[in-house]
Amino acid sequence: MSRTATRSGRPIWPKVPASFVRAVLAGHSALGLAFAALIFLVCFSGTAAVFIQEFQRWERPQDPVVVAPTASVLQTAFETGLRLTPDTNRVVINLPGEGLPRFVLTTWTGEDYKMWALDAQGRAGERLDKPWTDFVQDLHIYLHLPRSWGIFVVGLTGVALLSSLVSGILAHPRVFRDAFHLRWGGSKRLQEADLHNRIGIWALPFHVTLSLTGALLGLSTVIVGVLAMVVFKGDTEKAYALFATPEPAHDQRAAPPPDLTAMLATLKRIAPDAAVTYAVVEDPRQAQQHISFGTRTPGRLAREIYSFDRTGALLGGSGYGARNVGESLYSAIGPAHFGWFGGWPTKIAYGLLGIGLTAVTSSGVAIWLARRRAKGRPAPRWERVWIATVWSQPFAYGAAMLGVVAAGLPPVAVWGGATLAALGAAAVLAPVRISRGLRSAGAAALAATAGAHVVAWSGRDIDPAAWGVDVALAALALTLMAPEATGMLRRRAPADAERPAIAAE
Repeated sequence: MSRTATRSGRPIWPKVPASFVRAVLAGHSALGLAFAALIFLVCFSGTAAVFIQEFQRWERPQDPVVVAPTASVLQTAFETGLRLTPDTNRVVINLPGEGLPRFVLTTWTGEDYKMWALDAQGRAGERLDKPWTDFVQDLHIYLHLPRSWGIFVVGLTGVALLSSLVSGILAHPRVFRDAFHLRWGGSKRLQEADLHNRIGIWALPFHVTLSLTGALLGLSTVIVGVLAMVVFKGDTEKAYALFATPEPAHDQRAAPPPDLTAMLATLKRIAPDAAVTYAVVEDPRQAQQHISFGTRTPGRLAREIYSFDRTGALLGGSGYGARNVGESLYSAIGPAHFGWFGGWPTKIAYGLLGIGLTAVTSSGVAIWLARRRAKGRPAPRWERVWIATVWSQPFAYGAAMLGVVAAGLPPVAVWGGATLAALGAAAVLAPVRISRGLRSAGAAALAATAGAHVVAWSGRDIDPAAWGVDVALAALALTLMAPEATGMLRRRAPADAERPAIAAE
């Protein structure tokens, strides 16, 4: 017996009025169409950003692979930063982790910063430049718009995605009951609609988590601003202080740089299981020095931040995520959104689920366009534009990667130019030619990128993870070409069947 029915045969859930379903479905379609391109781009870029650490290892394979620097090495790295940038007001040291075994030093002077890759002894090597990795990360975070506005737009897109998920469920009352029912062999539109709904429902917890956390991250500035107006008469600094560790008193008098080793010893004593992920030293040559250590505890999604003053006294007395449930949830938003937990199994799962969410986004618009065509109201221009929008991104990403590897071109410019060129093709080409052309161009760009990278680094002692990324790029190229290859085989089969056999003499 179905779980949705009682023993008397009546449904447990009340029958949803058809008028309500139609209204919600109309709202679902309108919302999806209004934000379609943005939602697709954010989902696509987010799927790529899952592998940001692998991209950095691929882009910078020559950097030293460092495992677990000691406290004294961390102190050496800090002193290296002071020596390289004497007037720095902020030193950031990112420690190596399982996914990214890199030891990175960043010094800030006002709004300008410099980065170096460090070796296992905390000594600086060459300046660290990673334009492709930064491009992938920043495109997902703020779409390469002015940063504050871009983050807001991405957060708003997260809200739109979450609303689309909720309205999609409400618009399909049978979606849970039919979760594993697929109509194959009939109308292509019905097949695509079923697949759209099934992928959406199978991975619903993931989709909700991503859209909700993305919305919170993107709209955090607005949320804090509202909190400041309601509670602190518009003072945003007091609102932000609720989520930050205490700071030392304002004192700009000169003072010697701090001893990080003593603070790390204190941290080891109060949080023996915590692994330090980064260290930040604010105003390292002033009495108002503020030293923070970000930590990760095994088995815990929330991250902690421990802060010290220049004397080594612990400020606040506890970890960032340990003070209450709200702060634990707040500090877990980032790891939950980006998949920064669980190692490779989580990363692979996030990648596959991200592809599924991107497919749901693209198929939703395609279904709406197919429905219009079935009702005798086709929109051929928008069909071409949407096909170009979807297949522009594999091509644009591949072109940007190739531009960086082969010629050192700025990835934002190449990506933007390739995207515009793909959209321009929608004005003159038929839908099939747009799809085939962009898939082929994307496959060629990815394959060429892998080949150029192998040629550039072959015979050198580099991080072996870089070769794995090259293999993945080649596999993606083959995947993009698979539909075309399958179609060629199908078109060739009838001709082979009609050709007369040649008898052996």
